[in-house]
Amino acid sequence: MFSFRTTPLEDQLDKALLDGNVGCFCTQNCWDTGKGRYMTDIFRERGNLRAVFSPVDSELSPDTGHISADTALLEDLNAVVVEIQDTGARHFGYTLDVFRLMQQLAAMENPPALYIVDHINPTGRAVEGTIPGPDADTSVPKVAHRHGLTLGELANLHYAEIGARFPMHVISYLATGSNRHIMPWTIAPAPDIPGFFTCEMLAGGMLWLQTSITPGIGTPRPYEYFGAPFIIHDGGSVPPGTAQATMRPCTFTPAYGNYAGERCRGYQIILEPGAEYHSLMHTLQLMRHFRDRYSAFELKSGFRELLADDILLDYIEGRIEWYAAKDHIKVEEQKWIRKAKKFLLYDSQPYRIK
Repeated sequence: MFSFRTTPLEDQLDKALLDGNVGCFCTQNCWDTGKGRYMTDIFRERGNLRAVFSPVDSELSPDTGHISADTALLEDLNAVVVEIQDTGARHFGYTLDVFRLMQQLAAMENPPALYIVDHINPTGRAVEGTIPGPDADTSVPKVAHRHGLTLGELANLHYAEIGARFPMHVISYLATGSNRHIMPWTIAPAPDIPGFFTCEMLAGGMLWLQTSITPGIGTPRPYEYFGAPFIIHDGGSVPPGTAQATMRPCTFTPAYGNYAGERCRGYQIILEPGAEYHSLMHTLQLMRHFRDRYSAFELKSGFRELLADDILLDYIEGRIEWYAAKDHIKVEEQKWIRKAKKFLLYDSQPYRIK
């Protein structure tokens, strides 16, 4: 059973929420600016909060990145309420955790009902990239690199794909006043997503995590900065920019993560005001550039799984040219949009960046 609801969470009259045992699966983004409280406080005040599933460390700690829910705890609940801020990118950790939670519930004999308090997608309806093929690892969601959906819409899609039967209810982001008064990036969704531009960089920028170049993890501007100790600023091999972004040579020393404490040379991606940036396309071109120029540039063992597209991998490794990769992306984006439209909960439509 699936429903889409347009009244706030605290106004829902379901017995599971009013009198049942409730668990909350949430991050710091469940803060309600209008009421000055967290979503968990609703059930704490009612006296029926039985479990809180949240990141293991403080909200900006580098060790914070996932939420897990013990199945034994879930079995004692009547409802699980989810509230996180998705970032628009396929591999965002907390969204993957929500998918895993849904799979846990689908495997239970008597699962609790699932409620998802939806939030605006900070990258809007723009779509980037390709859908993993049938031979992709089962842990990789079958969505585009930048999906253009809200968490509620993603859950709607995943609910159908796994053939779930537990009750699931999505509460519209339009029902909550805080979603109209606070921008979705104001409270950092995760330690490596600190600011206004970060989400625009993620669809491609997350791919750097499985290479010998760091996307600035451990600096104040991750994904906007990238580099490595082996990169040379010689003026003769400036990496390609785009019509939407220019490249500024820079240096940085990560406080943690890859190359912690080492001086890295690299670049800052500077977005043109108001421009729509195709992070995936640009990142692929940058990787091809560095592969062709530096023997120290490497794709790590998890890169193929993260990218989940052998044609794009062929481009990075020099086996096909850019026009073929670009055409492939266009076709896949159109395919994803057709698929995603079946699960939309709001009037606006996903679209390709031209």
